[in-house]
Amino acid sequence: MKKVMLSLIGAAIVFSASATSSFASSVKLESEVDKVVGTPYQWGGTTVAGFDCSGFILYIFDKFNLDLPRTSKTQAQVGTPVDRENLRAGDLVFFNTDGTGISHAGIYIGNNEFAHSSSSKGVTISKLSDSYYKNRYVTARRVVSQQSYLKMISEI
Repeated sequence: MKKVMLSLIGAAIVFSASATSSFASSVKLESEVDKVVGTPYQWGGTTVAGFDCSGFILYIFDKFNLDLPRTSKTQAQVGTPVDRENLRAGDLVFFNTDGTGISHAGIYIGNNEFAHSSSSKGVTISKLSDSYYKNRYVTARRVVSQQSYLKMISEI
């Protein structure tokens, strides 16, 4: 009986810990993104005066002391590939929007959503399931270590 009770208590602790981490998912990352939503698109832009898609990624990742290459094409060559169904907050998602290969990128923030700097809307949040992005999706890359990931999603 003691073993059963200890097993139940252990399972409850594990379950509550995983529920907490799910709840806290990308809180800090989303907070940084929210600060710049609405910033206008600017080709080559890397500041709050205006961002292009890869400049937006660099700006956000700099908040977590993470370095990446400058362009979306070169960003798509770092880290490790991630299947769409295994995305987690902080993964980069890449799209072919002009027919020449990877030409657009964003940061996955969870719940089938990614943040990016759109040439028509500036910094915005879109769904991967939106037909425009779904039809142009190329790949995703995990460029954040487990330690950096935990910093990105912590509430502290």
